[in-house]
Amino acid sequence: MTTPTSSERTPNETRANLQARGGRPRVFEKASDPRRALARLVPYLSPFKGWIALVLVFVVLYTLLGLAGPYLMGLAIDRFIGNKDVAGLVTISLVMLAAYVLNNAFQALANWIMTRVSQDALRNLRAELFAHLQTLSISYFDTHPAGGLMSRLTNDIDAINQAVSQNITSLIASILTMVGILVAMFLLNPWLALSTLLVVPIMLWFTEFVAKYTRKGFRQLQYDLGGLNSVAEEAISGQKVVKSFHRNESVIAAFRVQNEAVFKAGVNANTYALMVMPLTTVLGNFFIIVLAGMGAWLALQGLVSVGMIATFINYGQNYVSPLRQLANLYNSIQAALAGAERVFEIIDTQPEVQDVPDPLPFESIRGNVSLEAVRFGYQPEAPIIKNMTLSAKAGQTIALVGPTGAGKTTIINLLTRFYEVQEGRIFIDGKDIRQVRKADLRSKLGLVLQDTFLFSDTVMENIRYGRLDASDEECIHAAELADADPFIRRFPEGYQTVLGERANNLSQGQRQMLAIARAILADPAILILDEATSSVDTRTEARIQKALLTLMKGRTSFVIAHRLSTIRDADNVVVINHGEIVEQGTHQALLDQKGFYYNLYMSQFKGQAI
Repeated sequence: MTTPTSSERTPNETRANLQARGGRPRVFEKASDPRRALARLVPYLSPFKGWIALVLVFVVLYTLLGLAGPYLMGLAIDRFIGNKDVAGLVTISLVMLAAYVLNNAFQALANWIMTRVSQDALRNLRAELFAHLQTLSISYFDTHPAGGLMSRLTNDIDAINQAVSQNITSLIASILTMVGILVAMFLLNPWLALSTLLVVPIMLWFTEFVAKYTRKGFRQLQYDLGGLNSVAEEAISGQKVVKSFHRNESVIAAFRVQNEAVFKAGVNANTYALMVMPLTTVLGNFFIIVLAGMGAWLALQGLVSVGMIATFINYGQNYVSPLRQLANLYNSIQAALAGAERVFEIIDTQPEVQDVPDPLPFESIRGNVSLEAVRFGYQPEAPIIKNMTLSAKAGQTIALVGPTGAGKTTIINLLTRFYEVQEGRIFIDGKDIRQVRKADLRSKLGLVLQDTFLFSDTVMENIRYGRLDASDEECIHAAELADADPFIRRFPEGYQTVLGERANNLSQGQRQMLAIARAILADPAILILDEATSSVDTRTEARIQKALLTLMKGRTSFVIAHRLSTIRDADNVVVINHGEIVEQGTHQALLDQKGFYYNLYMSQFKGQAI
């Protein structure tokens, strides 16, 4: 993929790249507008509202069954144990058993259905997010690190999944349980129930207090983990540089510093998190002590029975668990809503380069290309291309030469509509390229770039990427024309050999030849070669040049080359400096002028015959 050169990049892109390398990783936060994030998630669940309604019924049922257990226990004590009614005790024990079995059965069913619903909904959300990413302009990817986008596709979607599939049902059940326990207590005995009001506010305050500091602690931990991951990723991906400059000890030291920060943040965060269990247990025991004390006094007054006290103590124990769950669920749900915001931020982003409502037909073209007074800058106030006018007739080879940062690659970015011109127009066969569909335009263009991207797939499928409906025979013929067939057949599995990540099991020259084969298979009307031979040795360059000549035959070609020896036969050499055309003509004519191009050429071949 073509991107701006270092001198053409925007400050936003530089900041994004620094962030991707771990200078300051993104801090994990809660949603800035939780209600809006939740409202955006609801439509993804609406197709499953029947199943969700069934889940809610199951949640209510298993919550009520859970509340029935303590009541039945108190009833057993008062009516059957005291009266030594064995038959009645067996009956109520079976009823209790049935209640608890059904409680677990309904809970399992609710969780299973909710898991299926959430996976279906998030599959649709994930697919929409990925599909929308494919519509965004190259400028978006130039200014957003790939790691951050991958995090939204994986981590943020997973956070939403955790909340929807598990925590939503737990949240509803916890709230229903707490409300149900309070209601049951007041219905059974208002005096004992009033005694709980002394403890409940303390428990709620404590839960919010711990949740607040736990949230801060885990935010810092997430921040430091981001830094640690970035240091590790850089050290692993840059092993050649690390080893070349003997910087093993320095990267170990950097990792050690960041690892220590993670250690301290982890201890701090988990200290607060681990406080929840013992302290809520203490408060729960205090709750039970209050109930037992108040119950004992009321029992001595003859106002309550022993079974009633047992029921209240059981309810008190059951009250602590959902309260503790709510503290944990709060952070999880906030994380999910924050993740949803980041996902919808991408979905709401509109591509900068868009098709017009009624595009012009763009089927068969000859390949006449012209630029008329084109102006463009990655930052509008700092133009890279300045009032450029250029034309290429069908079948011509146009060489773009000039110093780094002159704007050569930017011209390619505009021709392919990776970026849109800010002033002026670009025509192909007399049609403004902004008036045709992007897909139609790019289907007529073939790119062979310096940094060839090949997929982790077979050699055959990488060539077929140029035209997905091509047969194996057509792919092999394209490889033969690109002079790639001999080295492919030397592989153990030939064309079925699976390439490694980024084709790291191939040489640079082999990768370029596969890219040329892919372009030959695509059969474009206009060919763009961006430094296609700059990273290979002279012998390999000669082979690639032979393949390129086959590819360029009969096509309009734009060639960017720093090795000026590769463009001797170009029909027109366009010399660009600071975004302007300073010279143009044939190779020999420009040398005869002894101007800018002559100086460039002589700086490369000083002392050699021209």
